[in-house]
Amino acid sequence: MNTVIVKFTDITTHWAKDSIENLANKNIITGYRDGSFKPDAPVTRAEFATMLIKAFPQLLENREPIEFKDVSSQFWAHSVIQKTYRTGFMSGYEDQSFKPQQNIPRVQALVALVKGLNYEPTQSIVKTLNESLNDAKDIPNYARNAVAAAIESGLVVNYPEVKLLNPNKPATRGEVAVFFCQALRQQNEPLTIPEQYIVKPPIISVPTGELRGVWLTNIDSDVLLSKNALTEAFNLLAEFKFNTIYPTIWNEGYTLYPSVLMERFTGIKIEPIPELKDRDILQEMIPLAKERNMSIIPWLEFGFMVPPDSKIAQLRPHWITCRQDGTKGYKESQVNQVWLNPFHPQVQQFILGLIIEVVKTYNIDGIQLDDHFGLPVDLGYDEFTVKLYQKETGNSTPPGDFKEANWVSWRAKKITEFLTRIFWVIKDYKPNCILSLSPNPYLYAYSQFLQDWKTWEQEGYLEELVLQVYREDMNGFLADLKRPELLEAKSHIPVSIGILTGLRIKPMSFATVKEQIQLTRDRKFAGTSFFFYETWKQMMTSETQKAEFKTLFSQGLERPKFV
Repeated sequence: MNTVIVKFTDITTHWAKDSIENLANKNIITGYRDGSFKPDAPVTRAEFATMLIKAFPQLLENREPIEFKDVSSQFWAHSVIQKTYRTGFMSGYEDQSFKPQQNIPRVQALVALVKGLNYEPTQSIVKTLNESLNDAKDIPNYARNAVAAAIESGLVVNYPEVKLLNPNKPATRGEVAVFFCQALRQQNEPLTIPEQYIVKPPIISVPTGELRGVWLTNIDSDVLLSKNALTEAFNLLAEFKFNTIYPTIWNEGYTLYPSVLMERFTGIKIEPIPELKDRDILQEMIPLAKERNMSIIPWLEFGFMVPPDSKIAQLRPHWITCRQDGTKGYKESQVNQVWLNPFHPQVQQFILGLIIEVVKTYNIDGIQLDDHFGLPVDLGYDEFTVKLYQKETGNSTPPGDFKEANWVSWRAKKITEFLTRIFWVIKDYKPNCILSLSPNPYLYAYSQFLQDWKTWEQEGYLEELVLQVYREDMNGFLADLKRPELLEAKSHIPVSIGILTGLRIKPMSFATVKEQIQLTRDRKFAGTSFFFYETWKQMMTSETQKAEFKTLFSQGLERPKFV
């Protein structure tokens, strides 16, 4: 602790004495001419801005300046208010005012520190707030993420009741001094306040092990087209210590394993290409995986989406859903597709039948659904769905606006009901077989594809989440990792991040992939899976990149699981 130089006359027995003297000796705060500090007096927003700039003079300005309507250029704190805005610490109000003379509430002081220092929560915000504080309900919605981050970072100090934040109470000069000391404290530096008043985040279980997965597909890839290629792939993946394989078993309207059900429905039991004739690639993969301590989780790659010229679409036209104008086509990667109606009982029984067939027949570790287990939001106006909607809601017709909230919710709930059936059927046949999902980020998944995976996870129907974050832009990548529903999910189940290693027309740099792996680990996610094998393999052609990648997966680890 610093040698005390500054002494104030009115803090001798004050709980924040050491923090106040610490900051005074650093010339971050000052007292009054009479030698007092007035530790229990409130702090105005202008005074707080002044302290911020003194405490963190080194931070860079990252926002364009703004003129607040109630802060004139002659105001004594004009320049520091401008700087706290440009550095990201403080903001104004919606009416473009700053309210410099307003006493700053405790919650605003914490939010300012968190934003300026770029702290972020890494675990369930709900659990952190509810288990750390007795008055979490009083925290304004805008501040909940920031307060959770502040708790995780050790900034929140409550005296005399450690579990009472009193978020909307004006912050005192002593309390602000304590917040600042905690924000400035180095790792091995002594505390300036009794530890019993520092709010500790709850200990939330994290899974052991790490997911090291990869998707195997036959689209833009030859890995499934010969047994030799499969063996080579498994040898290579074992060398790099992968532990999970997600092989596609359903895409382009066909199964990639010999299916009795497909043969019954279409007369074709496996995708009709020469390389798959008389083969069962799933059966070939299972011993290759088991010998190398890898898990096999077959993946229904296309979900409800099929090409319009596939046998299943041609033989069952009444299974295809449409838009309000009757059009059915859906473009994906510039290829025309159509969607099986996820609300139709025959479609549901068909998809369920494929899952049952695989779960019963093969020694697998799980089933994975992805972003195609849903419906584009503009579809669902086919005759069957319209009649079902009328029957269940009493409305004459669905809304013309396909994004109307109740219409979106009704369709999303029907998909949720089907997902629930899938979960229980899997458990009936093979209790240890998990249900995995690889969706898009939630806001997009729900609003664009009616996929309410947040509810699925909260209700216990998902046992693994591998979020597709296929972004080259690192800011966008990080933004998706910070979403509250994702942090919430990873306190219940293993949540990993799907990383794009490239597409045929869009290569990704090894440096980007490497950085994304590290960012995922830094935020304590359960691991990574790469889309897809062929582009990952292309990255491994350089001996330098091979060596670098091996340092990332230097030790063999089991798949993540909660203990």
